[in-house]
Amino acid sequence: MSHVRTVLGNVRPAELGVCDAHDHLFLRSPRLPGQELTDLSAARAELAAFRAAGGAAVVQWTPYGMGRRAADLPELSRATGVRLLCATGLHQAAHYDSEVLDRLRGDGLTELFVSELTDGIGTSGVRAGLIKVAGGFHALDAHARWTVRAAAEAHHATGAPIAVHLELGTGAPDVLDLLCGELGVPGERVILGHLNRFPDPVVHRQAAESGCWLAFDGPSRAHHATDWRMPEAVRALADAGFGDRLLLGGDTVVAGARSVDGGPGMPYLLRRLRPRLAAALGAGLVDRILTEHPGRAFAADWT
Repeated sequence: MSHVRTVLGNVRPAELGVCDAHDHLFLRSPRLPGQELTDLSAARAELAAFRAAGGAAVVQWTPYGMGRRAADLPELSRATGVRLLCATGLHQAAHYDSEVLDRLRGDGLTELFVSELTDGIGTSGVRAGLIKVAGGFHALDAHARWTVRAAAEAHHATGAPIAVHLELGTGAPDVLDLLCGELGVPGERVILGHLNRFPDPVVHRQAAESGCWLAFDGPSRAHHATDWRMPEAVRALADAGFGDRLLLGGDTVVAGARSVDGGPGMPYLLRRLRPRLAAALGAGLVDRILTEHPGRAFAADWT
């Protein structure tokens, strides 16, 4: 039977509840100096605000080496009543020191992913519930191909879903050609992130036809010129028969974007985006996107 792997253990897909399918409680990167998500109290307050808005679960896509603070996630989940998923995986090379990447060369990356999915992350006892990797801008460089290949191998060993950061929403065809074509990962085990940032209806439909999950996950990023087109893009997919492949998330990646620090944060997904999409798609479909779909997307027959 399929289960969603949370930081407090496995749950049935239907138990997940209203879910932010892509966000970050903690994140640290040399590309974001001075904007790190490292404050435990702020993370707790943000989860409490999300819970007060009607949220029940958050999928944290922060991968290995970027300040996940996995050991703090179980207590945050207990304190706020919000189910949390934690990722293994590896982001683009720019987010790491070369020494970190050198230690993972060879078979080390696949072994790391499998270990964090099955044994747990370090000494935290927390098992990852997904693998997060990243493509490049309209292409896949050698680093991306290495990480995607390791993710596929870890998926085949464990059943874990694979979430993919698409750089500015681009590169989905190349990712799918490698991940689902050459490497044999079923489309329904893949979540493509940031499609709202590249509102090309042809690419969106091609991705949907692969059977993968389509994540529109940056509503808090108001500086993206494509955000206002998200309801139109999501409705086009639903009208084409792909309404059952959609996910929504907030993707809060810097401290100033948290609602407790004056930004839109996680509650924005439910406070503002949900009614806007309901007007375009109907409340029934939006409810399923927020509740039923994440349970299906992130559940696995864990091995």
